[in-house]
Amino acid sequence: MAHVPSNAIKTQNNHTKDMTAGNPYSLMLGFALPIFLSQVFQQLYNTADAFIVGRFLGTNALAAVTSSGTLIFLLISFFMGTAMGGGVVISRYFGAGDKEQVSRGVHTIMAFGIVSGLILTVVGVAFTPTFLVWMQTDPEVMPEAVEYFRYYFLGALAMVMYNICRSIMNALGDSRRPLYYLIFSSLLNVVLDLLFIAVFRWGVWAAAVATVISQAASVVFCMIHLLQKGNIFTVEINKIRFHRDMLMEIVRYGLPSGVQNSVIALANVIVQSQINSFGKLAMAAYGTHAKIEGFAFLPITSFNMASTTFISQNLGARQYDRAKKGARFSILSAVLMAEAIGVCYYLFAPQLIGLFDQTSGVISFGVQQARTVALFYFLLAFSHSIAAVCRGAGMAFVPMCIMLSVWCVIRIAYIAAIMHWIGEIRYIYWAYPLTWAISSVIYLIYYLCSDWVHGFDRNVKA
Repeated sequence: MAHVPSNAIKTQNNHTKDMTAGNPYSLMLGFALPIFLSQVFQQLYNTADAFIVGRFLGTNALAAVTSSGTLIFLLISFFMGTAMGGGVVISRYFGAGDKEQVSRGVHTIMAFGIVSGLILTVVGVAFTPTFLVWMQTDPEVMPEAVEYFRYYFLGALAMVMYNICRSIMNALGDSRRPLYYLIFSSLLNVVLDLLFIAVFRWGVWAAAVATVISQAASVVFCMIHLLQKGNIFTVEINKIRFHRDMLMEIVRYGLPSGVQNSVIALANVIVQSQINSFGKLAMAAYGTHAKIEGFAFLPITSFNMASTTFISQNLGARQYDRAKKGARFSILSAVLMAEAIGVCYYLFAPQLIGLFDQTSGVISFGVQQARTVALFYFLLAFSHSIAAVCRGAGMAFVPMCIMLSVWCVIRIAYIAAIMHWIGEIRYIYWAYPLTWAISSVIYLIYYLCSDWVHGFDRNVKA
């Protein structure tokens, strides 16, 4: 297979960005900023649903929508985690200057997204009531929760395909176009939410329909761009299929992330089920906290995504020192930002939670959780940052093992013991900072002692 010099494929258009040359700090900041803004608008989807539903349809409807986070993440996490392997593979070959492998990776991951989206639609629609019963959803909330989930999962294909398209563009250094497409679709979602719920006074299901329509619009924009002729990433419909060797490589780098995401999501669903046993006020508060925390952690998530792409491209180009420099910068930036955000959330928790629901019980539960975990966000950021470095180096198996053992097994064991012996909700909240601390110690040891920069080299030799 011919190897094309790196610059030969990276400079033929302005839709990609070579991250193997230039100031690494400015490159990562410039790449992370559009990702951050994209993540903000991505969060607007469910947050707009929660805010508008809570204001116009009441606490039961709010609980139905806000309880969706853990279940939705459980169902999509395996597919999306595996798809992350596609981004790592594409970044690696782009950094190495291999145009043919980039194209094969793009078409394989597109096929993966289509199949995943269809499977997720069937599973989500068919088993929604079963999942919600298993999660001990409050009977008062159950009918509206079933409505919301089923309509939401009817649009699962659009949800998966947008993230696949964004992964392709981000892997090639293009973080701006996904932002532009997402801004439009997020604003469309808010407009449709207000129209369907505030004006037409339709039920909670209408919020899910608004989200599906908006996600489909973002996919249309992405595909118009990816179908353009003459680019490195050009998608040709008749070439969308599984290339066996490429699929195996994507699975090698992505399957550990998929398994990790799924099991962590399962652990969070178990936590959610324990929270649900305390009633609808605790349920609404937990979901509201998750929405706020999702927004709060966007800068860190953005840096992690930039870090993975930067490291993949530079290790593909065998620029090991440059990859190390980028890793240190991303870890330090994420930790500092996380702690600053945590302090702000700790101080303004009552006001932030009150934006969603003014019920005193909801605010009380939400503030208790926020002020238990917020000052420990630096630990969460550190763990996620090292995990992003490992994924960028083709070593997703490492964070999978650490997070399965700590964020899943230890967390669930702790909560089971606490619920058996004490049974107070505040001790459930403590499960998060405790397990973040344990994983951070393990990640620090691994980062300092391992030869992670040669992860791809070892996989190739294997």
